[in-house]
Amino acid sequence: MPTPKRKTIGVENVIRPGHVYQVDAEKYEAMKDAFLKVIPKKAPGATPAEILKRVVAHLPNQLFPGGATAGWWMKTAQLDLEAKGIIEREVKPPVRLHLSSQRRGR
Repeated sequence: MPTPKRKTIGVENVIRPGHVYQVDAEKYEAMKDAFLKVIPKKAPGATPAEILKRVVAHLPNQLFPGGATAGWWMKTAQLDLEAKGIIEREVKPPVRLHLSSQRRGR
C-alpha cells in the first residue's frame, strides 16, 4: 500500500530572492513555531547555534526524534523568515538573529 503524500509548503530564501522551494508543511510549521518561541525579541539577538539548542525542546518528537534533522529545518525556517521580514540578522558578524523591529510593533 503506498504511503500517503505529505502536504508541502512554499518557502523563500533570503539568499536566493524570487525562488520558492517546496518542503514538508508539517515539519516546517513545527520548526517555525518553535523558532519564533525562542528567538530574542530585540538586538543583539542570538546566534543560530544558540537558537538551535533552545528550539529542540519545542519540537514534536514524532517529527524530530531526538532532534534529528533539526539543524537543516531550522536553517530553512531562518532563511524563509528573513526573506519575509519576520526576523532580522545583525549587520556585524557573528550572525545574530532577532525578531524584526516591524513585527515587535504589532
